Parts: sequence; structure tokens; C-alpha cells
Amino acid sequence: MCGTYVMSLIQQFTNKKISRNSHDLVVAAKKIKGAAWVTEIRERIEIRLLVLSTLFCLLSIQAAGSTIERNGFIIEDPLIPMNEIYSGGPARNGIPSLDNPIFIKAHEADFLMPDDKLIGISLNGIEKAFPIAILNYHELVNDHFGRQSIAISYCPLCGTGMAFNSKVKGDSLVFGVSGLLYNNDLLMYDRNTQSLWSQIEGRAINGPLKGEYLQQVPVEHTTWRAWYKRYPDTVVLSNKTGFRRNYGSDPYPHYENSSRLIFPLTNYDRRYSTKELVVGLKVGGKSKVYPFLELAQGKASFKDTFNGQTFTVEYHDKDKSARILDSSGHIMTSVTAYWFAWMAFHPESEVYTFKDY
Repeated sequence: MCGTYVMSLIQQFTNKKISRNSHDLVVAAKKIKGAAWVTEIRERIEIRLLVLSTLFCLLSIQAAGSTIERNGFIIEDPLIPMNEIYSGGPARNGIPSLDNPIFIKAHEADFLMPDDKLIGISLNGIEKAFPIAILNYHELVNDHFGRQSIAISYCPLCGTGMAFNSKVKGDSLVFGVSGLLYNNDLLMYDRNTQSLWSQIEGRAINGPLKGEYLQQVPVEHTTWRAWYKRYPDTVVLSNKTGFRRNYGSDPYPHYENSSRLIFPLTNYDRRYSTKELVVGLKVGGKSKVYPFLELAQGKASFKDTFNGQTFTVEYHDKDKSARILDSSGHIMTSVTAYWFAWMAFHPESEVYTFKDY
């Protein structure tokens, strides 16, 4: 099918009917100047496959009833629309979580460059750095900070790195990657009860723990340069994970710099570009979001008051990172994300603009 499709595309470019003979294809292809035809064909094939994949997902949803089976999960009366749960491609655990992470000292992390992005956590007197280059291939790390079990999650499609206290109702949950998505965002599952959890919401949307929330732990989404300067005694998640992965290669090349989304959204806000980086927070049930495009126009640090709480917003243009500190200087729970992802889950958010300050 793909061969026939490629041939039809070449015919479109040359305006000449050609045979399946390989010589004819080569001759026809040479008539197309430059490499533009290669890019065009690849992009059209990708779009065609994406459409077919999406249609397959939609057709796989049962038209009647409130129960479906997806990736080995029985989904019954979820807290989100059932037809908005998509299979991302990999099967359950097809993207393997790191359950016994190994950490190395900062001076041993010679695979990290100053501009490399990471998720940093300082908790219980312990500082740890989780490189995005590793999280891209695993998405979940089940870890401990002292006696406290913590789940570190990262969704490459939404750019969201978040950490949670794993304890719910007295049990320490162990999380895995379900292979399912909602609003392009990772749906985690806990191996204890098989409940599905929305990463950005931190809420179980299906299963025995449906309706429960995870307690979010503050993180910093920044660069190795900035994190190491702030926490020189930090340890780093080792790239010796036990899995054969090329952590030096980005599995999502060009995704961050394109406007392309892979799956549908419930709310598509076009005020900023799709992948504009933002930092968002919730205060007393209300949410506010700070686009980096706006932050870059103002001071590196400023005070803001939202829903009765005053805090400091810091933006580092060199590192393309932001964090929010409370009145005592402690980091608050916030989420760095792509604009589309934050607004899909928080469409009512107040949006910070530089001109208002």
C-alpha cells in the first residue's frame, strides 16, 4: 500500500503517469528538483498513517455500553469521556518505568551537558536530578526520598514533568505506563489496584481508586547548569538503567519546535503557539498560567498576588525555565508545560501578560 501511495505522490509531482518499474520511479524522482519531494512524501505518509491510526482508535470504541477494554485495562464509567482515551501506540509497559533507579554523583554524570533539561527535586534534605533524555524513554520513575515513596513522571507530548507522593490510603503505589493518553497526556496506572491516573490532574480516572488525588511534590524543570549551581551535592539518575536505549538520541525529534499535535484536545486555545512553554499553578481551586513569551519581556523576578496569595515568579531566559516561590522562599508546586497541555486541563486559567504589570 505504501509503495503505491509513494508512486502516486511522485506522479503528482511530475504530472506524468509512470509504471511500477523501479527505473521509471528513479527517472521520475530525478525530475523533481532538490530534496523537497522526499520531505513532502514523508510528511504525507506520516499524516496518512496518523489518520488511519486515529480512525482505528475511534472504531475500537464500543458504540454502546459504558465499558471498554484497552491495553489490557477494563475501563468502566471513567471520570473523563471514554471516547477521549486514546492508545498512544505502545502496549501496557511497552514504555518501561524505572523501578530500581540507580543514582550517581554529580561529577560522574559526564553524559550531561550544561543546557540539558532535567526535573530536579529537593526533598527531605535530598537533592536528585532526573534528566529529560532518560525520562523520554521511561516516563515514570518509582523512587524514594528517605522513607517517602515518590513517583516522578514525564510526558514528552505535553512537556510536563511532575512528581507525586506515592502513598494513597496508607499504601505506597507503584506506577507504570499504561500506553493510553488523554488530551495527549500520559495516563499512568498503579500496579497495586490497576487504577488509571491522569498525570496533569494527578487524579485516578478509573478503577478502585477512582476519584482519589495524588499529592503533588514541588519540582524544578530546568537545566543541568542551573540545578548543579544551586545544588552541587545533587545526585543524578544514571543512564545505566538496565535497558538498551540510546539516551543521546531524542525519540521525539522536532516535536517541541512544531505546532503539530498527535491526538485531539478537549480545549484548543489559540492565543499562544501550541508548544509555547508556560508555568502554571493552582491556588485555592483557581489556576493561573505564565507564558514564557510574556515572562521574557519583564523582570527576571517579580511578586504577584493571585486568589489572596502573594508569591514570587522567577524566570531564567538563558535556561528557558521558571519557578514560583512562596513568601518564605520555598518552591511552590507548579507545572511547566506546553501551552496547549495546560489549557486543555485548565481552560479557565487566568493568563499573565506583561502589559498588565
